[in-house]
Amino acid sequence: MKRLSILLPSLAVGLCLVLVLLSRLGPASGAAAQPGVEGLTQAQIIEALKKASTGNLADAIETATGRAGFMTHDMKPIFRAKVVGPAATALLRPILTTDKRKYPNYHLQVLDEAPAGSVLVYVLENGLHVSGIGNLMATTATVRGLAGAVIDGAARDIEEIERIGFPVYSRAVSPATVVGRYVSVSMQQPVICAGVPVRPGDYIVGDSDGVVVVPADRAEDVLALIREYDEKESAMIPLIKETKSMLKALAKYGRY
Repeated sequence: MKRLSILLPSLAVGLCLVLVLLSRLGPASGAAAQPGVEGLTQAQIIEALKKASTGNLADAIETATGRAGFMTHDMKPIFRAKVVGPAATALLRPILTTDKRKYPNYHLQVLDEAPAGSVLVYVLENGLHVSGIGNLMATTATVRGLAGAVIDGAARDIEEIERIGFPVYSRAVSPATVVGRYVSVSMQQPVICAGVPVRPGDYIVGDSDGVVVVPADRAEDVLALIREYDEKESAMIPLIKETKSMLKALAKYGRY
């Protein structure tokens, strides 16, 4: 007991010294912070994503997550427009024309309830022959301030939607309606859209090259990589012009 009473004050002093050192190192001592990236708000993330190409984003997503984040090659804009925003999802499945049961209109409910700035993500299972959006839905989305729509299926009323100016990406174009052919079975649940998992709130980015999905919980990691890519590419272009060689630029910066 006497020895223990002698040791306790020494242990207390040692513990205090450790705590002081830890406080000086700060909360980020375990990993270096990425300046200007960590702790971004959703609005800041969206603004940063608007400046990024889907090509660079596809590279960054795959590096950050270990899996591809780009949708199938046939997911294209019905007119030239960029779209960026958090996903609001709905899933639709085929139904027999003889089925007269009443089903909820989840896809229209999402349309009416999604916050401004959202991107509608509709998945029509095996639905490339039917349209998941037309002029009336595009009008509704526009007046509600939605950012765009990505349809794993077809779209119709193309000229009218372009006149409205609402960005729509789809895998096909068809005059056929989903009414009487499809029913919506879920809303704001994870879906697989054109080959890529999409959760409500994940960031959708679409441009002329196609559509990518940035997982919300990895958005800051992806943006840190985008900044790295931009810095390298900005340095590579003058070198390519000077040397007329892609290989020399690649050897120096390791990016292509």
